[in-house]
Amino acid sequence: MTARPQSERTEKLRVILGQDGVSALEAATVLVLGCGGVGSNCIESLARGGVGGFVIVDRDIVSASNINRQAIAFHSTLGQKKVDVMKRMILDINPDAHVETYDDFLVEENIPSFLDRFNGNVDWVIDAIDTVSAKLAVARYAYETGMPLISSMGGGNKLNPEMLRFADIGETVNCPLCRVMRKECRKRGIGNLQVLFSAEHPAETSAAEGASRRDRSDLGTMSYMPPIMGQMLAGWVMRRIVGLGESR
Repeated sequence: MTARPQSERTEKLRVILGQDGVSALEAATVLVLGCGGVGSNCIESLARGGVGGFVIVDRDIVSASNINRQAIAFHSTLGQKKVDVMKRMILDINPDAHVETYDDFLVEENIPSFLDRFNGNVDWVIDAIDTVSAKLAVARYAYETGMPLISSMGGGNKLNPEMLRFADIGETVNCPLCRVMRKECRKRGIGNLQVLFSAEHPAETSAAEGASRRDRSDLGTMSYMPPIMGQMLAGWVMRRIVGLGESR
């Protein structure tokens, strides 16, 4: 089967955005940190939305526990590197896309040097990392350099997508991850961190018998929450790329 012409692939986007909007998306590059539940669904939506350039970062491989929520998780992709599966998906959606992949594990110590490579060369950074120390390092770098950033907070143990909100980290409620991030951002003097969070009280859960705290066996995820969060983040960024939202 021959590939559809680019004009046909983007025709529905042109109806609502016009050719200038479509061209802006095609020229944009988005750096997405993490290809898990939120990140993989965000990247898929960005690709379907006409974004032309991607930098994607994740050190993990696809596991069976990912199947309930990750766009790249199928029985056919088990054991494969997430960035490799994600790149194939992007190019299957848009063969003209430019995709850089990094099979790296980002930690507090290596984040500044990693982001230095892309500062001024990407239009937006989307943080879909799970680790608090890494999220704080990304937030600090963006605050100090002006790198455009939107950060995803936690979707675990949340059930109602109607409670998802965009806000400054200082205005968040009912999110355990936000609580830690608020405290640490104040302590470190990090400001202007825009996040997507859920204002819903977390569901009450209990850890599996014999499990350690590190296992987080009390943290569950509904199949629809990370995909909705990822798509909301993609929409937030795409609207700003085409000039339909505030720049920061």
